[in-house]
Amino acid sequence: MNQTPIVKTLLWPDEQACQAFAHSLSANPHLRQAQLCLLGDLGSGKTSFTRYVLQALGVSGRIKSPTYAVVESYEILRDGRHLSIWHFDFYRFKDPQEWEDAGFRDMFAAPGLKICEWPDKAAGFLPQADLDIRLEVNADESRSVTLTAYTDTGRSLLA
Repeated sequence: MNQTPIVKTLLWPDEQACQAFAHSLSANPHLRQAQLCLLGDLGSGKTSFTRYVLQALGVSGRIKSPTYAVVESYEILRDGRHLSIWHFDFYRFKDPQEWEDAGFRDMFAAPGLKICEWPDKAAGFLPQADLDIRLEVNADESRSVTLTAYTDTGRSLLA
């Protein structure tokens, strides 16, 4: 049964607020099996937010944007348990069919966290997100953030 999405809005006045939200989200155990879709213009902070989430989860070393590789994967041990994480960036897709052709269906079916930038570029192929995070840059460089939860997992992330 489809439930009405839950929408929450935030204001991140600075990068520290983005980092703090990423850290609080990473502490939620439901994040381990979530699909997050990040929406926003170039430079709105999607990759920075992802880096903060990954760092908070325990990913060490350089965290690079998968703009050219399309996906970066990480395997970590968190709280004594194995966690698989995939960071996707579909910005360079010319056709949503590229998602299917790349074989991403198996990754999305596997347990773990999936974070997707530019999900609209894979429209029609990408599974429904648990949580959409839309970032908009304001005139003062703060970020207006709209969180939309579509699933029970997404709702748990907003709790």
